[in-house]
Amino acid sequence: MRGERPRGVKWTGVDLSCRDTLVHQHGPRRAVFFLYLNRVRTRWPACTPKPGRPYEEMVTVSDTKVTWLTQDAYDRLKHELDEMIENRPVIAARINDSREEGDLKENGGYHAAREEQGQAEARIRHLQELLRNAKVGEAPDDDGTAGPGKVLTVKYDGDDEEEKFLLATREEGAEGALDVYSPESPLGKALLGAKEGESREYELPNGKTMKVTLVKAVPYSES
Repeated sequence: MRGERPRGVKWTGVDLSCRDTLVHQHGPRRAVFFLYLNRVRTRWPACTPKPGRPYEEMVTVSDTKVTWLTQDAYDRLKHELDEMIENRPVIAARINDSREEGDLKENGGYHAAREEQGQAEARIRHLQELLRNAKVGEAPDDDGTAGPGKVLTVKYDGDDEEEKFLLATREEGAEGALDVYSPESPLGKALLGAKEGESREYELPNGKTMKVTLVKAVPYSES
């Protein structure tokens, strides 16, 4: 059950709304584990973004926070930002064309374009802030301590299998076979600053706590 849905278990509409949040906070393996234990019936309202509120506005970067990124991730996000900025006039023109059609109350095209513009601007602000505070490709200290830019090997209480992942912003995306867990997730926050061999606890979506032990922490290498 490593990062995939258990056989016979299906995501429901409710679960789909929170699946991305669970994966972001706890990693794919644990997210599936949580849903499997609850037989995909437990509702977690906090997982569902509020209507009309772009998801990107829910995940922000502090002005004083430095975010670790690989060079590949930085280049990819910079390219995305440049393309979105270049596309601004296209969306604006679509809004103007739709406005000229008349009655805005019944103008679906106008409202769709305005919503697209809002989502695009939220994403642009998020990327600008993220890249402005990015620490790109600098290897962290090899001191056996959990932190951004480290590949962590952990073991969960009651589970004999070890799990390995990169601790970095969710924007990093998967690095090859490595999953990426955010330092802002409950698991990531719990492990920050932990030494090899140290155990920490973090809260699960159902309110219970999980004990996790840091087995190994090494700097990520792109080579």
